[in-house]
Amino acid sequence: MTSDKEMINNLIDTYSNLHRIKKADNAEKELDYQLTLVRAKLESFGIVTSKLDMK
Repeated sequence: MTSDKEMINNLIDTYSNLHRIKKADNAEKELDYQLTLVRAKLESFGIVTSKLDMK
């Protein structure tokens, strides 16, 4: 079970990452980088991400 502190930390990370995308010189490149990081984290927990991509 996720603790309150872990959930808060995750939300802070998400907020920070969204700001990085918004302020990036190349938002598309930063977005791709953020997606790569999240995909790697999900796959490290055994979650298949190939069907999560929007078409």
